[in-house]
Amino acid sequence: MPTIKVPTNFNIEVEFEIPEFYKRFIALLIDWIILIFYTKIASEILNSAAIQTPYDSDSFESLNWMAIAVLLGPVLIYFPFLEITMNGQTIGKKLMRIQVVNENGGKASISQLLIRWLVREIWFIFLFQMGQYYSATGNKLESTFLIMVVLGYFITDVILVISSKKGQRLGDLLANTIIIDIRRRGNIEETVFQEVAESYVPVFPEIMKLSDRDINAIKTILETSKKKNDYYMAESAAEKIKAHLKIERDMSPFDFLDTLLKDYNFLSTK
Repeated sequence: MPTIKVPTNFNIEVEFEIPEFYKRFIALLIDWIILIFYTKIASEILNSAAIQTPYDSDSFESLNWMAIAVLLGPVLIYFPFLEITMNGQTIGKKLMRIQVVNENGGKASISQLLIRWLVREIWFIFLFQMGQYYSATGNKLESTFLIMVVLGYFITDVILVISSKKGQRLGDLLANTIIIDIRRRGNIEETVFQEVAESYVPVFPEIMKLSDRDINAIKTILETSKKKNDYYMAESAAEKIKAHLKIERDMSPFDFLDTLLKDYNFLSTK
């Protein structure tokens, strides 16, 4: 499995595994099967409602707008809504154990996830359908142009994912995000967002001087150094954080970084 090294804010490189193309493809396929299954059920319900609704122009128009909202609304917001609420994952990505993160290995921001959404296949599927409509109505030039645009997008995306070092499609390049394999990594929710007892007493309140990006970097370094049993990586990060926060404390670097995360979790919820 290909890997990339990403520099953190503490000038320490951490290694991420880039998922194979087939994992991304299967994840996308799962998501689209879910969406297709949803639209089939929603269509049946709407058809049943239309049959039972007395016909008049107002009722027909209301039902028409409701059908558009019910059928298209969830399909359009599926990817950004889930990736924002599920920490860079959709149902397909979660099943395949892959995740969207920013290029520094931290949590992707809402704006980054929205940029990815603005450049993804769903919009080009609509363009393809529009091209088919133009073809059916005799507008061959417009139809050919739209279909060529769609094919160009899909071919470009596949080439980029397969050939680029970070496996980034066009939306990832614009959003500065990457997709990583988390099969061998601990669940991010278990590392950044830890359960801390109400009676917990923070050891280093200075941690709140760091940014969210710094906290993500600490989490990533701790997680990677534990997985690789890399004492030097943890020690190097711990010394740089101590110098930055002016902390003088003799602790194991693993314990120090873990304590920082616990302190952050406790203080950030108060």
